[in-house]
Formats: sequence, C-alpha cells, structure tokens
Amino acid sequence: MLLLAMDTATPAVTVALYGEGRVLASWEQIDARRHGELLMPAVDRVLSTAGRKISEVTGLVVGNGPGPYTGLRVGLVTAAALGAARSVPVHGLCTLDGIAHAAGAAGLTGPFVVATDARRKELYWARYDATGSRVDGPAVDRAGELPAEVTALPAVGAGAVLYADAFADVRRELPQHASAGALAALAAQRLAAGEEPAPPRPLYLRRPDAQVPAGYKVVTP
Repeated sequence: MLLLAMDTATPAVTVALYGEGRVLASWEQIDARRHGELLMPAVDRVLSTAGRKISEVTGLVVGNGPGPYTGLRVGLVTAAALGAARSVPVHGLCTLDGIAHAAGAAGLTGPFVVATDARRKELYWARYDATGSRVDGPAVDRAGELPAEVTALPAVGAGAVLYADAFADVRRELPQHASAGALAALAAQRLAAGEEPAPPRPLYLRRPDAQVPAGYKVVTP
C-alpha cells in the first residue's frame, strides 16, 4: 500500500506519501489564497523526496472538508484527476477526523472537540469520544451558539484558538490545521480494519455565496 494524501480544506496546503506503516515524506504550507498554485508542486516534491514515482501509488486520500468552497475543491478535483489518470481508488476522509487523529497521536485523550475557522464568524466543528471516534458533527455554527457540552470539552484546531473565549480548555500546542500525513495514517488504519472510507465528496455544510439572484428584471422577449 502506497497512499498519496492531500488536503486543502483549511489554510494549510498539505501533501504526504504514506507506505510501510509510516509517512515517507510530507510537505505543507499555510497559505489560504494559493491552494491551486501550491498543490501539484507539493505532490512532485513529496514524491521526489521519497524517491517514488506517481505510477507506484496504489491509492489517494483527500480531505472532504468541511471547508470553504474554493480551497476545498482544489484538493478534491486534484485527487479525482490523479485517481482517474492512474486508475487507483480515491478515498475521502473528513478533515476534522484527520486533525483529531493528529491530536491523538500527539497525546490528547478524549473526549474532545475539533474546531476550524469557517469564516463569517463561524466554526466547523465535530466532537470525539475517548477513543477518538467522531460522535457528533461535522457541523457549522457561530462560536457563541455552540452547545454547552461541546464548549466544555478540550478543544483543538485553529477555530478553537481563534475563538478561545468560547471554549473552556483550548489546546494551543496541538495541531491546528489539516495534516495529510495524519489523514493517510487514518485511512491506512481504516483500510486495514476492513472499513471503506467515504467517497471524495465535499462537505460544504452551507450554501455558497454565489447564488442566482431572485426577482431580476427580464430584458428579453
């Protein structure tokens, strides 16, 4: 199994190559405005660092979000295109699950909540139990409207840091953005257990900003 993983659902552009039970190479950069420019060069860099070729990859892993529309679709479309070109499966995983997995690997034990910045003064969030399994979410809410049982838990992620006043215990030292290495490790773990990851479909959770205007004036016959 040689998995190429990527995620563009958060400000992090992150790519990793996973095989032999470990991350063979990884690269990431925090830049919310350049996902499209940075992703494919990152793929080339990771493959080169690991001394592998794209033809050796047996599967792709991509973060499904939730995340902003423009950034999220960069990773999903790239993974879908590479998967189709190489005739290998593309596995989608919730980006928040990847952050939770990275937090667990860093020593956090549950229950806890992962929260990322959804913009518009909102958060994408999900709640996890003592085993690190998601038990609630993903969802999107304003920080001040989160359920009390969520805000009382230890909180991980850039959204928790941004709206720290809304949470009782923010773990700033733990991963704040998506990690392709963590996504790949989680996918490998689930595949080994016989679980089939979700298809690579975006979790937008809310309607896009661009919509067909209502009540516009018709100027054609």
